Amino acid sequence: MTEVPELPQAVFFDMDGTLLDSERLWDVALEELAVVLGGILRPEVRDRMVGTNEDASVIFLLEDLGLPVEDFPEHVQWLRERMKTLFAIGAAWKPGAQELLHEVRAAGIPTALVTSTARELTEVLLGTLGAENFDVIICGDEVQARKPDPEPYATAAAKLGVDPARSFAIEDSPSGSESALAAGAVTFTVPSEVALPESIPAHRLATLDGVTLATLRAIAAA
Repeated sequence: MTEVPELPQAVFFDMDGTLLDSERLWDVALEELAVVLGGILRPEVRDRMVGTNEDASVIFLLEDLGLPVEDFPEHVQWLRERMKTLFAIGAAWKPGAQELLHEVRAAGIPTALVTSTARELTEVLLGTLGAENFDVIICGDEVQARKPDPEPYATAAAKLGVDPARSFAIEDSPSGSESALAAGAVTFTVPSEVALPESIPAHRLATLDGVTLATLRAIAAA
């Protein structure tokens, strides 16, 4: 009988809120942008933004403030410039994230960073993450359809030459989890800023602190 290779063929990592505690920095910039636009960032609007991208976040804000969305590109540019400054200061690792990433790399398992954040901003945080820790990096502005569409994860799997159904994805947001699941990945969620709806059929982790490859394999096999 042919032996089935042990899972996973690859591990896909989200960035903001999963590997790095960078959603707090987005909070700062988005709150500042709301003030610039003459309003405030309401918590429920911020929750809608988590796991999406700059364009969607700015449009959500403009709609909530009752402002024209046609000018959203200039506001996106303002947000991106502010985020460059904040990201340059640095973002802390989420508990257990660095250790798990390093264990996956040490095991020789291919890894991909799959983020909704634009390449220009992602490059700033790679100083913390280490570009060498990823075989493939897929950014939000490098796909036609962003999360929750499956394209980001499907693209990462294709570039790695792996079967997404035999690969693990680690996410923190509803849109990111939906993207990974739609691509067929075995998906684990670690809630950061917003709770994951019960309707999303992902494996739920309270934290990555203490989580190992053996932990993920045991959960996936259960």
